[in-house]
Amino acid sequence: MRAIRCAIAVRDGIHSIGLTVRAGVHTGEAVAHAGKLAGLTVHIGARAATLAAPDEVLVTQTVRDLMVGSGTRFADRGAHALKGVPGKWRLYAVE
Repeated sequence: MRAIRCAIAVRDGIHSIGLTVRAGVHTGEAVAHAGKLAGLTVHIGARAATLAAPDEVLVTQTVRDLMVGSGTRFADRGAHALKGVPGKWRLYAVE
């Protein structure tokens, strides 16, 4: 998935200037409004990013399920309540 590769590239690229990043990746329907993306899908990705450790890329169960057979490895980070999002969401760190 391009979003995971992009997050990893950003993470690895900014190390040379001494910065770290946290990333969250989710997939679903997004709404374009006034030139910006919005909606629950964007919100879920942002909430996952807030739970990531420095230099960590977290993905939702939805993304992990879509990546089956890709060779990408994930470490389970447990189920979390995401502020403003119903239910618990299982998150995985990209290894």
